[in-house]
Amino acid sequence: MSSWDEHVTAALLGTERRDAPVLPEAPGDVGDAAGRLLDQAALLAVRRRAGLAPVSADPVTPIAPAPSEDAPAVPAAAAHRLARILSGEQLRVLPEWLDAAAGLGYRVPARLLPELLEKGRSDRVLRRPIAKAGGRRGVWLALQNTDWAYLVGAGDDPGGENVWETGTRNQRVAYLTRLRGGEPAEAREVLGSTWAKEPAPDRAAFLATFEHNLSRDDEEFLESALEDRGKDVRQLASDLLARLPGSAYGERMAVRARACLRPEVRTVRMREQTWIMVEPPRAHDDDLARDGVPFHPSGSFTPGGRSGGPVGTKAAWLREILARTPLSTWTDLLALPPMEIVCLPVGGDGDNRAARDVHIGWARAALRQRDASWARALLKGGVMVDEPEALADLLPVLPEGERDAAAAALVRWVEGQPDLLGVLERIPGPWTGELADTVVAGLASAAERYSYRSEHTLIQLCRLADQRLEPRAVPRLDELARGHGLEAATGGVVARALSELTETLRFRAEMLAELTEPEEIQ
Repeated sequence: MSSWDEHVTAALLGTERRDAPVLPEAPGDVGDAAGRLLDQAALLAVRRRAGLAPVSADPVTPIAPAPSEDAPAVPAAAAHRLARILSGEQLRVLPEWLDAAAGLGYRVPARLLPELLEKGRSDRVLRRPIAKAGGRRGVWLALQNTDWAYLVGAGDDPGGENVWETGTRNQRVAYLTRLRGGEPAEAREVLGSTWAKEPAPDRAAFLATFEHNLSRDDEEFLESALEDRGKDVRQLASDLLARLPGSAYGERMAVRARACLRPEVRTVRMREQTWIMVEPPRAHDDDLARDGVPFHPSGSFTPGGRSGGPVGTKAAWLREILARTPLSTWTDLLALPPMEIVCLPVGGDGDNRAARDVHIGWARAALRQRDASWARALLKGGVMVDEPEALADLLPVLPEGERDAAAAALVRWVEGQPDLLGVLERIPGPWTGELADTVVAGLASAAERYSYRSEHTLIQLCRLADQRLEPRAVPRLDELARGHGLEAATGGVVARALSELTETLRFRAEMLAELTEPEEIQ
C-alpha cells in the first residue's frame, strides 16, 4: 500500500483508530495526530501534483528545474474550459481542444498538466496531442514520473544529434521522417547502417517513413526488404513498392493482372462491345507470396459487401493483384480513359461477382496510388453501388474542392440504409457546406422514421455528428428538435439525442472561439 493510500485509510478510520504513517521529510513536532495527518497529506498532495515519486527517505539530489517555455499558455477562458473537460464535461472533445491549441501555437497551463498526463495513461489516442500541446514542462514532468514516461518521444521532436544512437523508437522515427522530408538518401543510409541489428517491430516502424518522398531511388532497399524475416516488414515493403511508378514490382504485378483480365469484343444486339473477361489466378506460389499476396488475404471466405456471398481465396488473390497493379496498365491496354474503363461490362465465372472483384481491386489500387481520375470514375460510374464503404475510402483521394460534393452524394445514396454509419465513419471532419446540409437532412429523415429498432442507429449518428459536424448547424438542429409532435411521437428519445448533439456543438463552438479570440494570456 502506498503512503497516500495509508493516509487515506487513516483519514477514513480516524486517527484514534489508525495512526498515520510517519514521513521522515515531514515537520517533526506538529501537535496532535490529526494535525500531523493533514500536514503530511498536504505534503503528499504537492508531491503527487509535481510528479515526484521518491524511492526512499534518504536525501536526494535536487532535480534540474523545468525548462523555460517558448509558447505562451492558452487564454484564461480556454484554460478554464480545459479544466472542465478534464473533470469529465464533454471529455470526447479533448483531442480537438489539444490539436486546436497546439495548432494556434499555445500550450497547456502548467497547473493542468498532471491531470492531463494522467488521462494519457489510459488513452493512447491522446498521447500525440498531449505531446504537441504539453510544452517543454509536459516532457519534464514525464521524466519525473514513470507513469507518464509514455510522453517522452511521443511528439514530433526528434531530439538531439545523437538521437539515432540513443533515442526511443518514436524519436528515431521522427528523426527519420525529418530526414526523409529533405534528405531521403541520407535517411536510407542511416537506416541501412543499423538495419540488420534492429528488432522486427522497429524495422517496420522505420520502413514506414519511406512513404515520405518515396521515389525510384528507394526501390533497391525496398526489394531487399521483401526478403526480411519480419512479416510486417515484408508487407510494408510490398505496399510501398506498389505505390512506386515504373518499378519492377509494378511490372511483375501487371504481368499477373493481364493474365487475369483480358479484353474481348462481343456482339450484343447487333453491336460490337468490348468486355473485360476475368479468370482468377489458378494457384498461389512463393513469388506471389514474396510480392505481398498472402495465401489467405484479408476478407477471404467472409461475406462481401451489401450483395453478400463469401469471398473465396482465388477472388481474394485477384483483388490483391489488381490492388497492386499500376492503373496505367489498363489505360494503356484498353486505350480508354478511366471513366469508360470502369463502365465496361465484365464477364467471368459468376459475372456479377467477377465485376465486383475487379472494381474492388481497382478501388484499392486508386487509394494506394492516390489516383484522383480513377477515384472519380469509380465514385461517379455507378459500378460499385454494393460497396459504399469502399467508395467512401476513395473520397480523400479527390482534390479538396470535390470532396464535400462527392461525400454528400454518397451519403444521399445510402440514406436510410444500414451502410450509412459505415460511410460516415470513413468521412473525416469537419463536415461543412453541402456535406453538412446533407448530414442534417439525414438526421431529420432518421428522426422522422424513428422506431425502436432504429434507435441505436440514430444515437450513433448523433455521436458521429457531434465531433465532425460544423457548429454552425446548431440553429437547424434546434428547429428540427422543436419539430411538431416530435417528442410526443418518440417518447423523447429523438429530442434527447438531438439536444445532446446541439449541446456538444455549442460547447465546441465556444471552445474554439476561446482559443482564437484576442485575450490577455496567462
